[in-house]
Amino acid sequence: MTEMQQQRNAPGKLILAATPIGNLEDITFRVVRAMKEADLIAAEDTRNSIRLLNHFDIHTPLTSYHEYNKIDKAYELIGQIRQGKTVVLVTDAGTPGISDPGEDLVRIAYEEGVEVTSLPGACACITALTLSGLPTRRFCFEAFLPHNKKERQAVLEELKNETRTIILYEAPHHLCGTLEELLGALGDRRITLCRELTKIYEEAWQTTLEEALRTYKSERSPRGEYVIVIEGRSREKVQEQKALEWEEMNLEEHMQLYLDRGMDRKAAMKCVAKDRGITKRDVYQRLLGQ
Repeated sequence: MTEMQQQRNAPGKLILAATPIGNLEDITFRVVRAMKEADLIAAEDTRNSIRLLNHFDIHTPLTSYHEYNKIDKAYELIGQIRQGKTVVLVTDAGTPGISDPGEDLVRIAYEEGVEVTSLPGACACITALTLSGLPTRRFCFEAFLPHNKKERQAVLEELKNETRTIILYEAPHHLCGTLEELLGALGDRRITLCRELTKIYEEAWQTTLEEALRTYKSERSPRGEYVIVIEGRSREKVQEQKALEWEEMNLEEHMQLYLDRGMDRKAAMKCVAKDRGITKRDVYQRLLGQ
């Protein structure tokens, strides 16, 4: 069997290819080669992707894969891969699967036993994080906050005591409303607002939620797509807050809380001491006093 025949008989695969988030020079040689050699490119918006393909002289056929056809089209693409075709998935900008329907295609590909690989490259959340000047060792990515009011409030409530650096995406016309919600939920925090990443007018503004909200309401209009990087709450403040909440309950009630869960008295005292930031001896003596 010739090498060409082997290639034709080889199983197809799904390739996730990261595309530039602004500057076209941020694409990798590997991604360009993969797109040129693929049988099909699935794009979130073919009108955007065709400009990228034209720039790099890529003539591979394009098809759409987006939020509104993501399930049916996923099975269609999987069917073509089963026939031996290689499909490259691209998003409008950045890495597929990050805050876009690509995650559903990948999930279905694994369920159907199709090979998947990912070609690394540009990603707005990581670019903003490294540019922010805020701690990068531990972070959480929330993408866009949910539109549903109840879900949105639940996420904001979870973020109140988040100690990791927080990364959010936001559109310019929603920026002020989101900053106001974040200020109300999290209190004033240090933030870095990144916009137009890798483009001519790229900006990384180190400020606070309060100052940013005031500025955008009175001095300037939001422009461009934003990545909001927010400092996490310090562990010390979280522990202080929890200790204050426990102080509202007397020691006997606090002890009973753990005893009702089936703990023995020694284990319950240990938990009470930890909750209140005191020693087990302190708990014992205070209980004796009561």
